[in-house]
Amino acid sequence: MFVAITNDPRPYAWGSHTAIAEALGREASGNPEAELWLGTHPGSPSKIAGAPDAATLASRTTLPFLLKLLAADTPLSLQAHPTLVQAALGFAKENAAGVPLNASHRNYKDALHKPELIFALSNTFDALCGFRPLEDSRELITRLRAIDDDESSPLDDLLTRLTDLRKAFEWLLSGGPAVDAVVQRVAELAQATTDDDAAFATVRLLATEYPGDAGIVISLLLNRVTLKRGEVLYLPAGNIHAYLHGLGVELMAASDNVLRGGLTPKHVDVPELLTVLDFSPVPVPYLEPTTSDDTIAVYEPDVPDFVLAHVTGSAKYPLPGAAIVLVTDGTFTVKGARSKQTVSRGEALYVSSDELTLSVHGTGELFIASTHLPESEPELEPSPSV
Repeated sequence: MFVAITNDPRPYAWGSHTAIAEALGREASGNPEAELWLGTHPGSPSKIAGAPDAATLASRTTLPFLLKLLAADTPLSLQAHPTLVQAALGFAKENAAGVPLNASHRNYKDALHKPELIFALSNTFDALCGFRPLEDSRELITRLRAIDDDESSPLDDLLTRLTDLRKAFEWLLSGGPAVDAVVQRVAELAQATTDDDAAFATVRLLATEYPGDAGIVISLLLNRVTLKRGEVLYLPAGNIHAYLHGLGVELMAASDNVLRGGLTPKHVDVPELLTVLDFSPVPVPYLEPTTSDDTIAVYEPDVPDFVLAHVTGSAKYPLPGAAIVLVTDGTFTVKGARSKQTVSRGEALYVSSDELTLSVHGTGELFIASTHLPESEPELEPSPSV
């Protein structure tokens, strides 16, 4: 079964005013357009195109993943996500304590994990993701210390603490006059340096957007990456990250569990964040396709929740489960075991798992988000155009 779906962009303040509209060939709303959600997440379930009663996909079925177009014009918060076990325990604990689901200080909105990947659609996509080796962070801060003419610089305190990453991170998030002094001095020195390292440019950006925030210094502890168009990051549980700027296709488990660690006015629960974070230094977590040829590349992370296929021409794709198709360029004819439909730039389809294999014919760019997990039994009528 094919069902045409659509949605309205989420107007978060950090969103671009134009990127999503330009990608989909739509007229911009004039407001920030941060994310376009395609799926059944209750926060913004997809609308069934052409339905007179504005029916949503969520009223008929449930998908374990959420596909998004994400357009960041300014940096998002530093954040990490729990494992399934951590989410289940945290959700049960907050329920037992009577914390309302909509409470601003609640950490766990559901019992699910929230791994995610991002596929860069813009020519570049900037992000922070995972901890650098500690010696690399110390080297960056030492370079700033070298241009500091203060004999008792606050950076000396920071360098002394950077022998234990976890303790240094906790100290930075704890706040107080000493931390404030470090944040201010790092921001001043990054502004003064002629060193063109992207890490220092990021400090300058964050100091402008979030003055006085400990995340300014924490950014020097993290991998700084600029994706090229078509490159993919995978962010598993425990990986601290923040998207800085760019347009991408994001695919994630359909959860709301976010533990924040700075660059935000929202609640930051430092003890709980520390239980979730993986402090192991990691390389930039690029995700390479598991299969690829001239017209299709399939990105399959180490969780069953979601799989992403990127299609640029005629191709066949055996569906691992229910799927959503999104076209960002050109026109394609999509055919399954039961249905056939033509979709063009800016259009999307829900695809039931009984379509088995999708045959895609056309040129341009098309994404297929799917899953190895079951969904609830669909009760949808096919689109009138099918």
